[in-house]
Formats: sequence, C-alpha cells, structure tokens
Amino acid sequence: MIGSLTGEIQHLEGATVILNVGGVGYEVDTPLSTFCQLKRGETVTLWTHFVVREDAQQLYGFSELQDKVIFRTLLKVNGIGAKMALGILSSLSVEMLIHCIEHEDVNTLVKVPGIGKKTAERLIIELRDRLKALGTSSTGSGSTSLERIQFIPDSPVAEAESALVSLGYKPAEAQKAIAAVKSEHNDSAGLIRAALKSMMK
Repeated sequence: MIGSLTGEIQHLEGATVILNVGGVGYEVDTPLSTFCQLKRGETVTLWTHFVVREDAQQLYGFSELQDKVIFRTLLKVNGIGAKMALGILSSLSVEMLIHCIEHEDVNTLVKVPGIGKKTAERLIIELRDRLKALGTSSTGSGSTSLERIQFIPDSPVAEAESALVSLGYKPAEAQKAIAAVKSEHNDSAGLIRAALKSMMK
C-alpha cells in the first residue's frame, strides 16, 4: 500500500499530477481542492489512496490527510465510486460536506454533478453514523486530522458556504468566495457579507 508520496511536481493536466519521486513519475488523480494548490516544480507531499483492479492500478492524492480520510469514507457508501468521490470533494470542501450531512442539506448535495436526490439522501443516511464514528475515534487519539473533522460541522466557514449555496451560487463558487475572505472574519455573518461584496465587484 502506498500511503503517501513526497516529490517534485513534474506535470499538471486536468486534475492529474505527475509526481517525480526519486526519478519515478507517479500519476496521481486529485480533487480540484488539491489540484488548485499545486504548482509545477515545487516539492509536495500527497496523502495517497492506492486502488488495484484487474484492468488498472490507480493512485488518488490529497494535500490534506483529512481529505483522504473523507475520500475513503465516501467509498464505503453504496453506489459511490472513486470518480464520484473525487467529484464530491472537488465541488464541496470537507467543511461544507460535513455540514450538509449534519444538517441533512439535500439541496446543496444535488448541486454536485452526478448526485441526484436519491444519492444525496443515501449519502446523508450512510455518512451520518460514519462521521460520528470518526469524531468519536479521534478523542484521545492524538490525530489532528480527525480532531479537525470532529469540530467541522459548527464551523462558520461551513455555515457561510451553505448560505451562499442557498442563495443560488454553485458549491465551488461559494467555497472559493469564502476562502478568499475567511482570514478577515471569524463569524459566518461577516464571511457572508464579505463574500457577497467581493462577488459583486
């Protein structure tokens, strides 16, 4: 099992990265949340999930360990494959995804490409307990990524992103707008006002 890779970014195309590790170029598929952070020539560490099938061997990579944890959790949901799981993490931040699950926000989930109402409802039902289990297992474990997941549902960032989506913005647009102003505000109301102001310029 390949759990992580550290190397130089040799090539970027679509959402696929060629990572040069000791002279070997590993092809790694990433969600857009990771891909948009990467620059050719820089050295990075990607947390990876390795899949072996009869017809292919595939690596999936994430800049944050918690994203890998959530990706693997998504794969356990009936009907969710790697491609759809990447699509979910490309459209929704981890904070926003967990917020949707906690608050049973079907309307936001169905805005993710490929997710219909039945799939959204199944995600909520199957992920609710799995995410609670992650939060419980983090207590005393010393795992920073799982502790972060535990406290995400009440995040002002998640609430602000959800509010923008309810106003008609796409999940990716809401995530980008909030990310641009989150260093300026600590409350959801302030984040929403600042994001809307920036988007109307």
